[in-house]
Amino acid sequence: MGQLVCGGAMMQCSFGVAPSTLNVLPANRTMTAMPIANIMDNKPFVNIMPFGMCNSMANPTVAAATAAKFGVMTPMPCAPVTVAPWTPGSPTVLVGNFPALNSTSKCMCSYGGVIQINVPGQFTIQVP
Repeated sequence: MGQLVCGGAMMQCSFGVAPSTLNVLPANRTMTAMPIANIMDNKPFVNIMPFGMCNSMANPTVAAATAAKFGVMTPMPCAPVTVAPWTPGSPTVLVGNFPALNSTSKCMCSYGGVIQINVPGQFTIQVP
């Protein structure tokens, strides 16, 4: 099932070269120390920030730069294009009337990248 994800979670794109931080606005009105995310927290440059440089040939800027260098792969700055919600989300927990985002959810970039949660942003501490 995975852990619930909140603002500050670390994520990675399969075509990105650097991790990024999930930004969750308090619009869902479910707060702990950080706002809890739902599957609709998928907006580029609002919730999902760039992952450094992009290596996807489906990205037009990468394709153009690679062609200009006669086929030598040339990464270009990442500009996430996420149009679909995170999937699958939590089947039993709703946040702001949508399924909560959990650490096993994935989000697809239109350039073919799979964005996944590496660190959910919240931890359970067990005292011995």
